[in-house]
Amino acid sequence: MAKKRPQTKAKRPQPSGARSADGQIPVVGAREACPCGSGRRYKACHGRAAAHAVTELVQRPFEGLGGECDWVALRELVPAATAALTLRDGLPEGVPSVTLATVLPMAWPALRRDDGSVLIGLQNDTASGDISRDLADTLLRALEAEPGTPVEARRAPADGPRLQDLLDETAPFEPVVHTGFEFWVPDAENASTEVTASLERANAAAIPTVKLTGVDAAYWCETPEKNHLRWVMPYPEEHLLDALARLHTAGQSTLGEGTRLVGSFRAHGLTVPVWDLPSGVGAEDMEKPAAEFAERLTAALAVTEPLTPEERRARGGLTNRQVTLS
Repeated sequence: MAKKRPQTKAKRPQPSGARSADGQIPVVGAREACPCGSGRRYKACHGRAAAHAVTELVQRPFEGLGGECDWVALRELVPAATAALTLRDGLPEGVPSVTLATVLPMAWPALRRDDGSVLIGLQNDTASGDISRDLADTLLRALEAEPGTPVEARRAPADGPRLQDLLDETAPFEPVVHTGFEFWVPDAENASTEVTASLERANAAAIPTVKLTGVDAAYWCETPEKNHLRWVMPYPEEHLLDALARLHTAGQSTLGEGTRLVGSFRAHGLTVPVWDLPSGVGAEDMEKPAAEFAERLTAALAVTEPLTPEERRARGGLTNRQVTLS
């Protein structure tokens, strides 16, 4: 009969030996013992904070970046646009430029072109609740990718940098709106069949869009039934809705004959009022009315008296017609 082996009590791992060289607790499987030595599963110990950091929604992911309103517009409203990005520490050797794009072929998160330049896609799905952190992780990986290769999606480290850590916030952010996605392929004749097909599909679905030049972050777009102006505004939502209600009650919320303020979007912590425009009204026709409206809005934002009953009803109507995009 075989002898019974003496049973020994397993020793818990010691905290000092479980940390990485930089003193951090390493990431392990959710059901594994936490490396800190607590005796609990990772998901119930240090994994809980890590999971919370990954899933917690950042309401204004582009806050602090130059042109926050345009970042929101390019993320949610504009089909085809690009904007040059300036890195805080300058461009690495072999990277002549970094460009933000609304969309890239095959929905790639990023692309390192043959010449070493980098394109970052803004409208991709993100793995966490912080778009800024996800985009920063994509950017860093794109800077190190081999020329001529796309960057695949992945979950960004919960403690990784954000765009605000990588970009020069003092540099101008100047979106360029395109009529199509030809900026994807500098040499269209030599593009792959997949990229060409993706380009054709994207161009067919793109809604004609123009950025106004006289005011910030206002975008005209054309649809089969009517045209619209969608204007991303930086003001606190409650304050802005009060001002819009005052203007609406005074008959000053339109952008000219046949136009109508129909509601607003809520996107990434900012409010985006939307106007319906007659089909024949183009972007150039909106420049002067938009500039005049901006002056009226500034005056309405400065009013501190409580809303009148009529203004409260107007505000309620605006709130009921508000749609949250993100």
